Amino acid sequence: MEISAQHVWLLISAAMVLLMTPGLGLFYGGMTRAKAALNMIMMSFISAGIVGVVWVLWGYSMTTGDGFLGIFGNPFTNFGLQNLMGSPDLIKAGYSATFAIITVALISGAIADRAKFSAWAVFVPVWITLIYCPLAYMIWGGGLMSAGGAVTAIFGQVIDFAGGAVVEISSGTAALVLAVIVGQRHGFAKDPNHRPHNLPFIMLGAALLWFGWFGFNGGAATSAEQAGLIWINTLVTPAAAMLSWLVTEKIRHGHPTSLGAASGVVAGLVAITPSCANISPVAAIGLGLVAGAACAIFVDLKYRFGLDDSLDVVGVHLGAGLIGTLALGFIALPAAGQGGGLFYGGGVQQLIAQTAAVVITLLVSGLGTLVIGRAINKTIGFRVSHEAETAGVDLSEHAESAYAFNEVGAGFNPLRAAFGHIPAGAPSADRQADQDSDRGDAETQGPDRQAKEDTFA
Repeated sequence: MEISAQHVWLLISAAMVLLMTPGLGLFYGGMTRAKAALNMIMMSFISAGIVGVVWVLWGYSMTTGDGFLGIFGNPFTNFGLQNLMGSPDLIKAGYSATFAIITVALISGAIADRAKFSAWAVFVPVWITLIYCPLAYMIWGGGLMSAGGAVTAIFGQVIDFAGGAVVEISSGTAALVLAVIVGQRHGFAKDPNHRPHNLPFIMLGAALLWFGWFGFNGGAATSAEQAGLIWINTLVTPAAAMLSWLVTEKIRHGHPTSLGAASGVVAGLVAITPSCANISPVAAIGLGLVAGAACAIFVDLKYRFGLDDSLDVVGVHLGAGLIGTLALGFIALPAAGQGGGLFYGGGVQQLIAQTAAVVITLLVSGLGTLVIGRAINKTIGFRVSHEAETAGVDLSEHAESAYAFNEVGAGFNPLRAAFGHIPAGAPSADRQADQDSDRGDAETQGPDRQAKEDTFA
């Protein structure tokens, strides 16, 4: 068997990036209410299932090779990847699939607690086909914003090494549009139960994302020197962003929180994505400090504008994606002594190119998601009923619950699993059984436990 070190690294990186999607599911699942945790994890998993199939059939082909007007590749050129069999290009196809998977999964956080699972399952393949694949082709596959493309000829070569525009800005923009289409959760900004229910899940998910991001940013490295720079930048930018987020929290709200630490890490990872191979470690620290503080402020703006971006996809991914992509206009290192950002004497050309990429990505993802989202909303509907949202989308969409509360030898009861007790509207026999069970629990736990519960009440 003959396989190069670069191919081995790409295979490992692909596996690391694939792990990010279940990690995202844990991150998002912990941020929701307990009765929506499974649904959030499932939205990430179904994204992997659907996009994996789409990518093999036509997705990869749409991001490479000869294209249509520099917008997207021919979906039939490598349909089913048959033409790549026997070629190491299959490794590249697999690696690129993991990017598509995590990109669309990111969007789901903006519509947490209230979206139909079936509507999401329709949205995923359509969005990947009509939005993600064209953007990936335009920037990475030889299209309009690639070397020699029409947009590049006018505005200059955009730098987007690992997906600041293709992944972060596109998903953040789509999240913004979908949040508007689906609307606010009942009790948004008023119901305290909308707070994250499992902070350890969030921390674990953020840790998995950080681990996978080294493959996300570093998989395409072409030399040891470049790989080293990418690794250091992927370490230090989220580290600095976490610190600045926590300081901002302390100043604005009085306490640094674990949720803030996890969110700061993600904000830093998003910001370094487009520039990981093109800025110095010192600049990466500065980028992280700016991104962490800025995104800590961005996520609070949803309350001012009434935008129910449930899990802060817009504030973190769109916000930090814009910061990281545009920052290259200022801090990009010169290549072979030429170009570079404004701080390196490169003039405004790089900033113009980055701005053009941002505008095009905003338009493609924003308008495209608006059409897709409204079409789904008008046909099958994107939102669950008020009753289903109140009961919890885990129960209404999957007939499951992440937690089986107070089940002591009485068999599975979905109402108890969803609420921890039998709600007032349930049949009287179930309510009586619930009350009897609670009394039994109190008796077996002894008078001290009962006294504590009475005191707490």
